[in-house]
Amino acid sequence: MPEYLGIDTSNYTTSTAVYISEENRIIQCKKLLPVKSGALGLRQSDAVFHHTKQLPDMIEGLFGENEIGTIAAVAASARPRNIEGSYMPCFLCGEGFARSYAAIEKIPMYTTSHQVGHILAALYSADRLELINQPFIAFHVSGGTTDCLLCEPDDELVLKISTIGTSLDLNGGQAVDRVGLMLGLDFPCGIELEKLAEKADKHYKVKAVLKEGNCCLSGVENKCKAMLEKGESPENIGAYCLDFIAETIISMTDYAIEKQGRLPLVYAGGVMSDVLIRNRIISRFEGASFAQPQFSCDNAAGTAIFAYLKGREK
Repeated sequence: MPEYLGIDTSNYTTSTAVYISEENRIIQCKKLLPVKSGALGLRQSDAVFHHTKQLPDMIEGLFGENEIGTIAAVAASARPRNIEGSYMPCFLCGEGFARSYAAIEKIPMYTTSHQVGHILAALYSADRLELINQPFIAFHVSGGTTDCLLCEPDDELVLKISTIGTSLDLNGGQAVDRVGLMLGLDFPCGIELEKLAEKADKHYKVKAVLKEGNCCLSGVENKCKAMLEKGESPENIGAYCLDFIAETIISMTDYAIEKQGRLPLVYAGGVMSDVLIRNRIISRFEGASFAQPQFSCDNAAGTAIFAYLKGREK
C-alpha cells in the first residue's frame, strides 16, 4: 500500500512521520531539541546542530521499529509560513534530507510550511480533513505564532492562508515559557504550568487587549511578575497566565466570526493542547475542533498528510 513520509525540523523538535493512507493512520517518531536549564529556546545554529544529530535517529526509529511499506512521496516543512520572506535555517535540515531521500527513491518531493503542517495535523486528529475543501478559521498558537487565519482550498498549496489577526508583541507560547521560567519551571514550560494552574485556588478577572483583531500579550508577563513580587502563589499566577491567553483567543475568535461569518473553527499549535485553555474556548464555541495533544505540539504528521494530498494527484 502507498505510504507517505513527512519531515519537520522546527526550532523545538525533530519530527518524522508516515501516513498510511489505506488505514488513515499516522506513525510518528520525534524528539525535543535539548535546551539548557533556564534558557528560553535555542539559537538557530544550535537548532541546526541538534537536528543534524537527531534526524538520523528519528528516521532509524521510524523505519526500524515499524512495518512501513513503499513510500510513494515525501514532504518537508521548508519555512515557518507560506508568506514572502518566511525563513528559518533549521528547516533546511528536514528539507535537505527529504530532497536526498526523494532523489534516491525516485519519488515526488514536496515542501510546505510549518504552519500548514500544524493545521493539517489538527484536521487529521480531529477527523475533520474534509474541511480542506471549504473555507474555515484556524488558530495556530505556539512559541513562534499567535495567528488567527482564514484557510481556503488551494490546488497548489492545499490551503491558501490569509491572516485575520496576530500578536503585536509576545506569542502565546512565549508568554507561557516566560511566566514558567519566572516560576522556576524548565523550558518548554507548557505542561508544568498547566499542572500548577490546575491547583489554583483563585482566578483573577482578565481582559484581552485587542487592536483590530490583533492581540497584545506582553502585559500578561508584566502582570505575573507583579503578582509574584506581591507574594501570590505560583498556582494562581499560572492560572492567570493561561486564563489571559484563553480570553485573548476567544476575543480574536469573536473578531474573526464578525469579519468572516460563522465558519468552522480549528485550533492548532502547542499552546492549544492546554486543557484549561481548550475547555474555556469550547465553553464559548461549541463544535470547535482541536488537535489531540500528540498532534498539537510540533510534529511531522501534517507534513506527511501534505505529501499524501499532493502525491495522490499523481
